[in-house]
Amino acid sequence: MNKDIKISVITAVYNGAAFIEDSIKSIISQKNDQIEYIIIDGGSKDNTMEIVKRYADEIDYFISEPDKGIYDAWNKGIKQAKGDWVMFVGCDDFLVPNALEEYLKFIKEVNSEVEYISFRRQMIDKDDRKIRLIGWKWEWPLFLKYMTVAHSASLHSKRLFEKYGVFDINYKIVGDYELLLRARGDLKAVFIDFVSIVMREGGASDSTKAIKEQYKAVITTGGGNKLAALTNFYYIHAKRFAKNFSRKFGLNLYIKK
Repeated sequence: MNKDIKISVITAVYNGAAFIEDSIKSIISQKNDQIEYIIIDGGSKDNTMEIVKRYADEIDYFISEPDKGIYDAWNKGIKQAKGDWVMFVGCDDFLVPNALEEYLKFIKEVNSEVEYISFRRQMIDKDDRKIRLIGWKWEWPLFLKYMTVAHSASLHSKRLFEKYGVFDINYKIVGDYELLLRARGDLKAVFIDFVSIVMREGGASDSTKAIKEQYKAVITTGGGNKLAALTNFYYIHAKRFAKNFSRKFGLNLYIKK
């Protein structure tokens, strides 16, 4: 294993006391000299920072101050990151055992020109029941229709941010999607069929506002056709309605495309 490779794990949090300890434990239990751990708190009003400080010896950098949303927090983390590769783990997500070790192995094996490596994530519901797997290979122009990759299970080369910039804080929900759209069909991406992270379903990304932001990003950044984007807008709405309706009857309806 290349001892020079380093991964920076960044977590943005605001009032995340309910789950952040599990997330922290899943990361520090795998931490070694090749892993840097950064937590950016947005000035939480609950006891999030009390929990974070319990593990201060295992966290390389943390700060608590008001920010302009998750992408502003991630940008602060990127600025502090010393790793060659960066990943973003949600405060209520947790890594599977040995995920970071596997990441380091995969980095060693990929072409040096690769800018983005995506893996798969396991989605669970509020009762911790497995729902589905998320994450497929990067495909253009399919990416114009929806987020094919599992961003929280991804590694970003520092070169990616140097080439395309950091997150646009004007986006509140789909800034990760918008960033990857900037490369259009030129993104040097690799997909590895390995489940590396567990994520709870729900949140702002599962909302009408997120779909509207996606439409904006497709048109303004991705250069997508307005009619095709509008058609896809209503299609995503219909999928979301079908999913939520099926859950009322205890069914797990999910349509990939």
